[in-house]
Amino acid sequence: MSKYSIGLDFGTNSVRALIVDAESGEEIGTAVVDYASGEHGVIIDPKDPHLARQHPGDYIEGLEKSIHQALESSPQVSPQEIVGIGVDTTGSTPMPVDSNCMPLALQSEWRDNPSAQAWLWKDHTSIEEANEITEKAKAEPYLAKCGGAYSSEWFWAKMLKCERTDPRVLQAADSWMELCDYIPAYLTGAKSPKEVKRSACAAGHKAMYHSSWNGLPSKEFLSMLSPTLASMRDKLYERVYSADKCAGTLSEVVANKLNLKAGTPVSVGAFDAHLGAVGSGIEQGMLVKIMGTSTCDIMVAPNDGTIPDIPGLCGIAEESVLPNMLGLEAGQSAVGDLFNWGATKLADGDHERLQAEASKLKPGETGLLALDWNNGNRTILVDQALTGLILGQTLHTTAAEIYRALVEATAFGALRIIERLEEYGVPIERIVCCGGIADKSAFVMQIYADILNRPIHISKSAQTCALGAAICGAVAGGTHKDVASAQKSMTAFKETVYKPNSEANRTYLQIYALYRDLHDAFGVHGTQSDLSGLMKQLISIRKSVINA
Repeated sequence: MSKYSIGLDFGTNSVRALIVDAESGEEIGTAVVDYASGEHGVIIDPKDPHLARQHPGDYIEGLEKSIHQALESSPQVSPQEIVGIGVDTTGSTPMPVDSNCMPLALQSEWRDNPSAQAWLWKDHTSIEEANEITEKAKAEPYLAKCGGAYSSEWFWAKMLKCERTDPRVLQAADSWMELCDYIPAYLTGAKSPKEVKRSACAAGHKAMYHSSWNGLPSKEFLSMLSPTLASMRDKLYERVYSADKCAGTLSEVVANKLNLKAGTPVSVGAFDAHLGAVGSGIEQGMLVKIMGTSTCDIMVAPNDGTIPDIPGLCGIAEESVLPNMLGLEAGQSAVGDLFNWGATKLADGDHERLQAEASKLKPGETGLLALDWNNGNRTILVDQALTGLILGQTLHTTAAEIYRALVEATAFGALRIIERLEEYGVPIERIVCCGGIADKSAFVMQIYADILNRPIHISKSAQTCALGAAICGAVAGGTHKDVASAQKSMTAFKETVYKPNSEANRTYLQIYALYRDLHDAFGVHGTQSDLSGLMKQLISIRKSVINA
């Protein structure tokens, strides 16, 4: 009998179900279902651009429809042959739930209350609360694992915002659950938040969980923020689990809705980028770049005390990626959406034309230099208040030149992250990229190879997050003894490898030195930089390239 696993990938706008051969990794069937509520699945408020919520009912509807459609697309797969189900979601996307694990938003009293919905990862309404947490945590160890600053995208800031703006919701909730914890709880029919196996990936730096301070932040610290928040700690969790562990088995009620077999193992949930790294075959020494609207950089390292706390790295979490290892997370807040901004403003969204024209330009020929902070800087400056910049424009500057400069800026930002990792003793032996940009744009990938001066490998799967979830489902279901053996069987790279051009890299080294000057002058407090010659240096580089 064949063996298959299902990976469920809950994204920002839709949910994807992927059916995978659990032994070979062959992708058998897939389906994507958009969320029904709000704008492209996101509940917004015209009066508050920072608000971004989702209705939990959309998750359940999307789950059922996507699995039905994926099964219909692969009639050779029998429910009896499905050995496990894995789950990845956006995060931090927490929601208030009652004593039966039901989201408050599914109850009539709270259905239309935005505070009772899932607080989507990109909800930034709690900026003030995040700043307060950062300030009050400076005397505590908690910030060491999240780059020195707590984010408005994360768990405690959102709960604190809810308590201050809609305290009735926090009082009505028996607990709060991350989306990646709620979906396995729903699938397995969990009856109480206390019995749910919570995700180590979600707990990590998002909820400031670490074994060195015995799990979640202390009640004493939380009471400094809010007594209500401190009392909620007892209703959360003391222990967390890696994504390869079995969260439970598919309940009979849900199995009947999904046309699957009751008793099918369901793995513990995790965040999408982390399981995207698993689906890319991550191992020690490998940097996986999950490239989409933003970029998430993931590495793993031994959890033996040899890796120090790394300033500016937004996440150092135990077992957030692979069991028994540290997960290291960095990233850039604007990548694909920065390219889209440039294409939209300059060429009515015509990326293809801009890339074709920009690919004809030599490195340095544009005479431009940009900072990639149009949505703030996530790593290594950890400052969302920073903004973008394009330097060196003349009356002859073209749209293609600006577009290329934006791509180069994101690659320079990626190089700065790599330098920071290596400065603190994390060796990078291989770079693997996945996601839509990596899968579709040879132009972008070659620029990255030239600037990073390293070969760029591409994950074979275009659906690495869902594949990573399916891998965890296969391990939880017993088809593979561990994640490493599952990855060996189920993941691969494309044959195409983007190799650095030595001549291009020599030019980019000159430009990167100027990027570092700009980076530090605008992003590092107290830096005294003389930028008076920078424009002329760009002109000099441009002339030498053109005349070469």
